[in-house]
Amino acid sequence: MSGIGSEPAAEIAAKVEAFVRDVVIPYEKDPRIQIHGHGPPEDLVVELRAKARAAGVLTPHILPDGRHLTQRETAMVLKPSGLSPLGPVAVNTMAPDEGNMYLIGKVGSRELKERFLRPLVAGEARSAFFMTEPAADGGAGSDPSMMQTSCVPDGDHWVINGRKAFITGAQGAKVGIVMAKSDAGACMFLVDLPDPAIRIERVLDTIDSSMPGGHSVIAIDNLRVPRHQMLGASGEGFKYAQIRLSPARLSHCMRWHGSATRAHEIATAYACKRTAFGKLLIDHEGVGFMLSENMIELKQAELMIDWCADILDNGSLGTVESSMAKVAVSEALMRVADRCVQIMGGTGVSGDTIVEQVFREIRAFRIYDGPTEVHKWSLAKKIKRDFLKAQPT
Repeated sequence: MSGIGSEPAAEIAAKVEAFVRDVVIPYEKDPRIQIHGHGPPEDLVVELRAKARAAGVLTPHILPDGRHLTQRETAMVLKPSGLSPLGPVAVNTMAPDEGNMYLIGKVGSRELKERFLRPLVAGEARSAFFMTEPAADGGAGSDPSMMQTSCVPDGDHWVINGRKAFITGAQGAKVGIVMAKSDAGACMFLVDLPDPAIRIERVLDTIDSSMPGGHSVIAIDNLRVPRHQMLGASGEGFKYAQIRLSPARLSHCMRWHGSATRAHEIATAYACKRTAFGKLLIDHEGVGFMLSENMIELKQAELMIDWCADILDNGSLGTVESSMAKVAVSEALMRVADRCVQIMGGTGVSGDTIVEQVFREIRAFRIYDGPTEVHKWSLAKKIKRDFLKAQPT
């Protein structure tokens, strides 16, 4: 376990929170943002990151010397970054960049880090992770073993062909991590973007709208990648995906915990100011109890995040624990966001506050990085496996 300690991490977190509350939140009403668009436009991303850079809070989870905060310290920093849907974009803690930076930092060569990681950490580039494939093609979704995208060696290059779907941030990205299947198994490649061999067929209209570039359907036609841009060896792609998987799941939990906290703050202020039937909304038991339940579930989610972070910090891949955390946190935050909408009534379903967006974003989060049901199914298999293993022979 490395890191810088809880006190310095708390100082970074406080700076991030102040920046998000004072600088980023006013941008939520920026006319460049479309409520149901494909994420913040590129000029807004550049503008916000320039302000984060000037404030000393850009990419706050990675230190100037390249060290990464521990997962527990990262939680302290990423939760306040999520207080606005624009916060992770502004301070460069947003998916998929945050997870891609973590992966390249762990397994990339010095050359690959300089070429691909450095501009990501500097906030000068965005990235995309090309794994999921269209269901119509019978490709990989929640089951990555179904991957259809192929890669074959050709001299000093690999040639990749296939289609991908729900690729977050592909539009406007400069760095790509492409997963494909060779005769030896899954492979992972770093590529420069844009590339004429990687074509965006369309950007999907999805319920969420916080991630720059949205989510795209992609065609890959004879993409040639130099051999040295493969991460690891042929067939090791799933091993490296596992390195990224658990921390990335947990980072989602951290960011959306911040967003749900903000929604709860807005709903609380509404309930403490709005009068109906002769008294403040919060004095009506139905409303007051919903806010109380929010408080309880936000704390439970926070504890679940910290528990899983400690598992990862102790050197475990944390596959089981991150599945448990992802299910528990995403479902709890969905209930929190739903109560906030309900408490605020008509205002809660309008664009007058970010509460309705938080609701939409967290609804999508219950599917992204593995649907709740897939995680439960995986956990049930482990329960059965452990039971059978414990039986006397």
